Amino acid sequence: MKKTNTLRLTITALLTAIAIVIPLVMPIKVLIEPASFTLASHVPIFLAMFFSPGIAVAVSIGSAIGFLLASFPIVIVLRALSHVAFAYIGAKILMNRREEILNSPTKSLLFSFGIGVVHGAAEMLIVSLFFYGAIPGTSYTDGFFYVVFLLVGVGTVVHSMVDFLLAQFIWKSMGNRVIKLDKKMFN
Repeated sequence: MKKTNTLRLTITALLTAIAIVIPLVMPIKVLIEPASFTLASHVPIFLAMFFSPGIAVAVSIGSAIGFLLASFPIVIVLRALSHVAFAYIGAKILMNRREEILNSPTKSLLFSFGIGVVHGAAEMLIVSLFFYGAIPGTSYTDGFFYVVFLLVGVGTVVHSMVDFLLAQFIWKSMGNRVIKLDKKMFN
């Protein structure tokens, strides 16, 4: 039992560390406030989702801390914090169906799109609070459709799907090693 807890903690810590470092050092960042697209910023979260809901939530919180430490605007930090929602939901869905979903191109595409929509909706909610002044500090001159729906909503779905594909590639490239690791952690 103790070995399993140590292994889970180690995996969680490694993925969290990667999630914190990506916003700090990734050279490919597009910032069109309130939208931001940092390549691979969701990859550690998706990898954590493949393990468990608890790990996914912890890594999501770490990612938000990374965006805070990288001095991104508060709207972007709060968008990063909203990742807890899609990470938890996605991990719960994958919990008993991970291999079935990840090994089927159709099912993984549908899962990626569905979780991307949840991801985008959560971020749109955060940005809407700023857009309508419920959270002060930022004002947007462009319209709601452009700022919230297109930039944040659609942009997030696309970004999420690209990062899911990267995480899935990493997971599959590790082959049976991650399956054995997962079994050691949870069986």
